[in-house]
Amino acid sequence: MSNVTEVNAANFDSMLAGELPVLVDFWAPWCGPCRMLSPVVDELAGELEGKVTVVKCNVDENQDLAMRFGVMSIPTVVLLKDGAEAMRSVGAVPKPKLKADIEANL
Repeated sequence: MSNVTEVNAANFDSMLAGELPVLVDFWAPWCGPCRMLSPVVDELAGELEGKVTVVKCNVDENQDLAMRFGVMSIPTVVLLKDGAEAMRSVGAVPKPKLKADIEANL
């Protein structure tokens, strides 16, 4: 299984400092669509290893990060390149679409 890091306000900016783009999965434990999307994000982390760093952000525990990125609905997946948003996907989208959107913006 791939290495997906749980981020919070303390370690988020250090994750952005890496060389790879960062894919952030904004989610919450009570969110049904988030639970559907979570294994997809985990699979993509393995498939895109070496191309992108995948992290998950629990919006209940990190409301400041959710506000910083304007997350209004979850799940929201945001691809950050050089600290700037390159792609955003809202809702439980099918894996092929999410992967294509990510790869198109790497």
